[in-house]
Amino acid sequence: MPFTVLNSRMVEARIGPGQRLYSQRGAMLAYRGEVTFTPSIQGGRGGVGSMIGRRIAGEATPLMTVEVPQGPHGQGGSPTATVMFGHGGHHVHVVDLTGETLYVEADRLLAFDGSLQQGTMFMGSQGGVMGMVRGQVTGQGLFTTTLKGVGSVAVMAHGGVIELPITPQRPVHVDPQAYVAHRGEVRNKLSTALGWRDMVGRGSGEAFQLELSGQGTVYVQASEEKL
Repeated sequence: MPFTVLNSRMVEARIGPGQRLYSQRGAMLAYRGEVTFTPSIQGGRGGVGSMIGRRIAGEATPLMTVEVPQGPHGQGGSPTATVMFGHGGHHVHVVDLTGETLYVEADRLLAFDGSLQQGTMFMGSQGGVMGMVRGQVTGQGLFTTTLKGVGSVAVMAHGGVIELPITPQRPVHVDPQAYVAHRGEVRNKLSTALGWRDMVGRGSGEAFQLELSGQGTVYVQASEEKL
């Protein structure tokens, strides 16, 4: 189901009978219609194994299930409901997936379509040792959350978000603190420009960057402040 952007910090979802989505707990701002909100430990599609993996990886941000119950005679029993989401006054950006995989930190997730399959990825699988170092330098840990399939995801950021295309001929370098998410067939690793100037405190302050190469899109926020 698509999200409608109400303003830079709020989105609205239309949920039909029998449909569901997941959101951060406490992110509901208002709603119309018959809607239930229940804590979810399993999250999106992916099963119990995926849930256990996320807990081990530290990518298990508390979620809740948001759904409209089916009536006693099927989908016609309950009208479509609308739910508005926002959290902490953060800016919100909507990503529509058409079968690709979105890589995003769990605490960036505001809400996502219940049809998407949720999992985790070990950062060392992209970028090797520098992928693991990336997790430490950015404070994002050794794992990241993945969402795959057809559906929409609302992510949070400081300031607005821009989408930068990545092509095989033109990789993109991003400040690790400004990185929000990426999608597509993209490899990412930490690159460094440390030199003797950095060692004596005369560096530019941009010693580390994330290098993203391949085919896809990277989402960059207008701030170097993490959530």
